[in-house]
Amino acid sequence: MADALEIEALWEDFHRVVNMTSAELAAWLRVRDAHEETEPLPEESGSPTGQHVLAILQKRRTDLTDDDVRVMYRVVDTVEDLVDLENEPEPESTPEDTRRRHRLMTLGHDPLKP
Repeated sequence: MADALEIEALWEDFHRVVNMTSAELAAWLRVRDAHEETEPLPEESGSPTGQHVLAILQKRRTDLTDDDVRVMYRVVDTVEDLVDLENEPEPESTPEDTRRRHRLMTLGHDPLKP
């Protein structure tokens, strides 16, 4: 596992890019997987990465596992690659923007959230 300073920096970066609360992310994952006639159990909804992000949001920094750290690095890198975090959110204008937003929301980042 990474050293304490590296974990501290990663924790800060992760919580900077993951701007949805655990309740918002859990609701999004349920909505995302719901179909006309069925809805998955809350603990089974969403992608494995989305579920892992949700689990990390519910942990204390001292309880992180090596697997949590790997997922946190992947989420930070992915969100930073897809979003310019320095600029204001842009309004959705195309289906591709909507797909991009939904992908980011599955990782806990809503680009339209201030």
